Amino acid sequence: MKTKVLYGFIISIFLSVTSCSRAEESGAQKDTSLVEKADSLQDKKVLIVYLSRTKNTKALAEIIHRKVGGRLVGIELEKPYPAHYQTVVDQVAQENRTGYLPPLKTKIDSMDTYDVVFIGFPTWGMQLPPPIKSFLNDYNLAGKTVVPFNTNAGYGIGSTFDTVRQLFPGSKVLEGYSTKGGVERDGILFVMEGGREKLVENEIQHWLVKIGLAK
Repeated sequence: MKTKVLYGFIISIFLSVTSCSRAEESGAQKDTSLVEKADSLQDKKVLIVYLSRTKNTKALAEIIHRKVGGRLVGIELEKPYPAHYQTVVDQVAQENRTGYLPPLKTKIDSMDTYDVVFIGFPTWGMQLPPPIKSFLNDYNLAGKTVVPFNTNAGYGIGSTFDTVRQLFPGSKVLEGYSTKGGVERDGILFVMEGGREKLVENEIQHWLVKIGLAK
């Protein structure tokens, strides 16, 4: 009887080890398929542009840049917004009402040479910030892969991602990434540091893998 019990125990261990080995093999195959996806990015020229007032969107742009490479460009205005928060809120609301597009100091040469364009911005008034509208108005992204990313004060992306899709029906607009940044209204500014930065970096990595643009 003891011999049968021992024999059954040995068989159960063998089956368990075999099952684990198969699971590990399956995981390795999955990882390989992700690497093959990423290889396609190596043949593409990448541009990462962003607008950032409290530097949270800038932090996201820098994380993406570390992971996919390419050219990193911060959008600057010919006439910067005031430092006072409520003054900016009122000015942006007026620009949205009138459709005013603030002139940009930043210029992108040879836009036609880029294959993938990441566009980062905060949510302002539940809309795209006017400087991002200026950028999208200044450059033709038709035929390119466009990838939006966003920080917000906790109210979400609003109409921002939908607006990007509507502006470029001839582009391949991929699923965007969004996360909560600072809350300037409450005096909470830069938050992308420490554990928060690490969490966001992991999320961005998973997002890039999901949309097939991870290296």
